Amino acid sequence: MISCEQTKEQNVLEHGISVKNYLFDLINYLKTNQPLKHNFLIPKWLNENKNLFLENLPNDKTLELYTTYHDCGKPFCIYIDSEGKKHFPNHELYSKYVFDKVFDNKIASNLILHDMDIHRLKSEDINKFINNPYALTLLLTGLAEIHSNAEMFGGINSVSFKIKHKHITKKGQQIINLIKKN
Repeated sequence: MISCEQTKEQNVLEHGISVKNYLFDLINYLKTNQPLKHNFLIPKWLNENKNLFLENLPNDKTLELYTTYHDCGKPFCIYIDSEGKKHFPNHELYSKYVFDKVFDNKIASNLILHDMDIHRLKSEDINKFINNPYALTLLLTGLAEIHSNAEMFGGINSVSFKIKHKHITKKGQQIINLIKKN
């Protein structure tokens, strides 16, 4: 993970640690109402449903393993295209496989396998997504991850970040509405 570049400024392990730090910053905010250490744009649904999120999170050790190692398979599936751009096709499958060889944490393994679901989520797939018992963890981690990656997109004021934030904000509201309805 250390020798595999995520971006020019960050290797895969550093990325995982950054996502972990952003996630635990969000969790601390939800628990204590203390100001965030990192620069976040907080969706309305998060503030309105703090307890729902906190009640549905796995333990801290599981969250730490998941976020730190969620991309541990990237070194095994890296593809560099003709323009020099890196791609990691099916990296979540590779990451789950590698993680399971090293750790024995079924919840973290499941979270790693489904880590990309929130980023790829289409409206017609939300009912299936909420059947995952860790849907809210995946949503919260997805929010932490886009903020962790914000500089890669050009900062939180960039068009690229705003598109990602709009997607997760919209899907998050749909997820919350369905979970509360059921």
